Amino acid sequence: MQAKLKETAETMPAANANNGHLPALSAKDYASDQEIRWCPGCGDYSILKQVQTTLAEERIPRENIVFISGIGCSSRFPYYMNTYGMHSIHGRATAIASGLKAIRRDLSVWIVTGDGDSLSIGGNHLIHLLRRNFNVNILLFNNQIYGLTKGQYSPTSPKGTINKTAIYGTIDQPFNPPALALGADASFVARGLDADPKQLREVIKRANAHKGASFLEIYQNCNVFNDGAFAALTDKSVKKDRTITLQHGQPLVFGANEDKGIIMDGCRPRVVSLSDGYSKNDLWIHDENDYYKATILSRFFGDENEMPRPFGVLFETNRPTYEDALFAQKTMALEHGKGNLDQLFRGKDYWEVS
Repeated sequence: MQAKLKETAETMPAANANNGHLPALSAKDYASDQEIRWCPGCGDYSILKQVQTTLAEERIPRENIVFISGIGCSSRFPYYMNTYGMHSIHGRATAIASGLKAIRRDLSVWIVTGDGDSLSIGGNHLIHLLRRNFNVNILLFNNQIYGLTKGQYSPTSPKGTINKTAIYGTIDQPFNPPALALGADASFVARGLDADPKQLREVIKRANAHKGASFLEIYQNCNVFNDGAFAALTDKSVKKDRTITLQHGQPLVFGANEDKGIIMDGCRPRVVSLSDGYSKNDLWIHDENDYYKATILSRFFGDENEMPRPFGVLFETNRPTYEDALFAQKTMALEHGKGNLDQLFRGKDYWEVS
């Protein structure tokens, strides 16, 4: 990895996924020769496949890609990618990725993490990466459990979850990852589902296309320690009544027969029936660039409200990335100091003692 990453951002051209000079690649070209060590039936397999397929479709050069992970089942991801990567330490993948991106702006950097890794020990690092807006892609696998350490409750486990570390049921209020990301001023927030590969691939592409910190929460089933955690959202008999696919500029319609919608009743959302005199023209139109509406959408969360769980891009905005601002500041500082490091350190206010 070090040999390939030797050149600096100043001398390397920016990676261009559509430069037209790359040979056609398949998903298999992005798969390593390592044996995949996840439990049979794990949702991680689906996510891995969609990421590999997306990279192939976007024709991103493998030598320009780095996957960085922390600790957890999801963190084995870099081993299975035929790209550069690092299996780092618990909760610190975000910090390591920030350091790499600060000096190599040209690289396509992906952070693979779990709900325990990123929202417990790594929570502080995550929120600071989001507010700084490094141009990286964060894939947060949320299975609402600690899988690698065999089934303890995690920061996203619903209240009342009974397991090895909560024999009478959890009493913690679970984290709401998209709401947390929006609170940290993330410039891109989305949600996908391992059991819906087409939709998942679409949001991965959107995350990759975004310049800035893209935060993608992926509901992922742990079929050993938390099987069926998202059954209410994946069961075909109820899925369309309990989920809604967000499309920019389109009304919020859902239901098995697309006969339900959401309106804004003052400042509060409300579910209405399209058979009760409401039409699609009366409904809330999704606007990915509206932070306030995105915040409301992020609160469609938990079994206690009747709102469907949203999937797709909740929010996207454009603002300067940290590494671009850092590079501009560095250039300005070097010009001010005329390349003299001692003079740069001294600045204008200093004393000479004889």
